[in-house]
Amino acid sequence: MSSIKRILVTGGAGFLGSHFCERFVDAGHDVICVDNFFTSQKSNVAHLLGRSNFELVRHDIIHPLWLEVDEIYNLACPAAPGHYQYNPIKTMKTSVMGAINLLGMARRCRAKILQASTSEVYGDPEIHPQPESYRGAVNPIGPRACYDEGKRAAETLFMDYHRHNRVNVRIVRIFNTYGPRMHPFDGRVVSNFIRQALVGEPITIFGSGTQTRSFCYRDDLVEGIIRMMNGPDDFTGPVNIGNPAEFTIRQLAELVIELTGSKSPLVEKPLPVDDPERRRPDITLAKTRLSWEPTVSLREGLAKTIAWFRSVQLADFRAPTPNF
Repeated sequence: MSSIKRILVTGGAGFLGSHFCERFVDAGHDVICVDNFFTSQKSNVAHLLGRSNFELVRHDIIHPLWLEVDEIYNLACPAAPGHYQYNPIKTMKTSVMGAINLLGMARRCRAKILQASTSEVYGDPEIHPQPESYRGAVNPIGPRACYDEGKRAAETLFMDYHRHNRVNVRIVRIFNTYGPRMHPFDGRVVSNFIRQALVGEPITIFGSGTQTRSFCYRDDLVEGIIRMMNGPDDFTGPVNIGNPAEFTIRQLAELVIELTGSKSPLVEKPLPVDDPERRRPDITLAKTRLSWEPTVSLREGLAKTIAWFRSVQLADFRAPTPNF
């Protein structure tokens, strides 16, 4: 039996998706990258276009698609607040209708399918750190709900297709991730801080900066997710994939200033509605079932990410939405 797999990556031209495509192409698999290029950059996968085992398809997963594949990595969905709040109805449709379309494909092809869920399913958590058993504290009618509840609904669909249609599913809950190929205008904290520091703009902190996040470097996250897909079929998840090292937003800003040598001042702005006060994964399950834990420190990962930001021209990137 051939070891070459036919792998579909939705959102495959995005920050994370492009690294999955690259890794699978280099491993010799047949890779189909599907993306609607709302927040993705074609330049992220341009170097793969000449490879015979790579295909790029412009398509929006809210519409059905018919492909023959062995594995599906569903990474498609805007993930930055400014992007997913720009068209909240479309964001919800991407999570829900996209899941239905891809689960239908997986059922027909008998393919394994992995859902890239999010730590946002925990909302503004009352339990810290957050284990997978925690059911969350999400505001279902707030401005973040289109993303948070959309991802929760997608998890529901994945488990129902698994229970009732015997679809081979995997669910991972991704915590804050950063690294090369982040969109400079995605509006998220790491990319914002680095971009502002490099051009000497004031670094914007929302709130007092005492709220916490846990930042996982891209390579660690990709490895964890691939281990989940390749793991035993009886382990559907969900499983937390993230770095349990916890930092305040102010600490992150100060570290970015140190590593860039910037003289940018810190400026405080009002905290957005429903912004979580703290976020840290309990990765006990990933350690025990996947033998996975992150290895790249925040300082090391930021240094690599800053080097990438220095290597690109910001003018080559368009802000996907005016409220990035």
